[in-house]
Amino acid sequence: MGLTIGVDIGGTKIAAGVVDEEGTILETYKVPTPPTADGVTEAICAAVSEVSSNHTIDAVGIGAAGYVDDKRATVLFAPNINWRHEPLKDKVEQRIGLPVVVENDANCAAWGEYRFGAGQGHEDVICITLGTGLGGGIIIGNKLRRGRFGVAAEFGHIRIVPDGLLCGCGSQGCWEQYASGRALVRYAKQRANATPENATILLSLGDGTPEGIEGKHISVAARQGDLVAIDSFRELARWAGAGLADLASLFDPSAFIVGGGVSDEGDLVLDPIRKSFKRWLVGGAWRPHAQVLAAQLGGKAGLVGAADLARQG
Repeated sequence: MGLTIGVDIGGTKIAAGVVDEEGTILETYKVPTPPTADGVTEAICAAVSEVSSNHTIDAVGIGAAGYVDDKRATVLFAPNINWRHEPLKDKVEQRIGLPVVVENDANCAAWGEYRFGAGQGHEDVICITLGTGLGGGIIIGNKLRRGRFGVAAEFGHIRIVPDGLLCGCGSQGCWEQYASGRALVRYAKQRANATPENATILLSLGDGTPEGIEGKHISVAARQGDLVAIDSFRELARWAGAGLADLASLFDPSAFIVGGGVSDEGDLVLDPIRKSFKRWLVGGAWRPHAQVLAAQLGGKAGLVGAADLARQG
């Protein structure tokens, strides 16, 4: 199979890209994400049509945030789009006349990193994405493992704190409430409120109050040595590393790949994640340790992965 298209459905934009067999993006086209479910479907088709006009395309892969069924055809549930048992594959295929594969967006990103990014050379890889929430993907024996019903690797909703913080999924104590972009902002606000003298740089980047702190402020402040910002990253990393240690007990991969917006800070967050992972790994003094690697493809991982999964069929 030759060229395929990957589609990445984001909260504000839908990106479609033509991708070759080496994972290289040849052309992209973006449209705003419409507010309605039917509008999103139409926007997907419009983006695919536009980006394919100068290429011969064999198939299309769509990365959707939500639960996708075992046939990679139906979005069972999407938290941010009103899709409930939405036959997205059939609807898009009817409009564009090409084979379509639908996959969870975090799985797409994991597959992209495994094939063309930090996971190259590994057969057994677990990926996590530390963004607004926490997503993930499982590659074992060179295969993407989706579970019997297609909805495996929802790592963000593993309950790690009994009766802990309320999560948007309706449960309590989910991992993403302690290791995610939202959690990072919460940590920074709490710490800045308690010790504003240690957050002078951080507070100066917003409106001067803890309530005005945003994720981008924490990154900038941490790089400038702000104590609260640095400590907030360390708290996130403590929870992230402890969760990876639990995943190591389940899957025993050779590598963990950490992606998502939070991971863009590199060793500022990855080094403390590695330390926490080592601290909490059961039998860590006597067993091999998985590598904890930074994702390499950035925001392109989902699009590239979706396109390659379409090529795999």
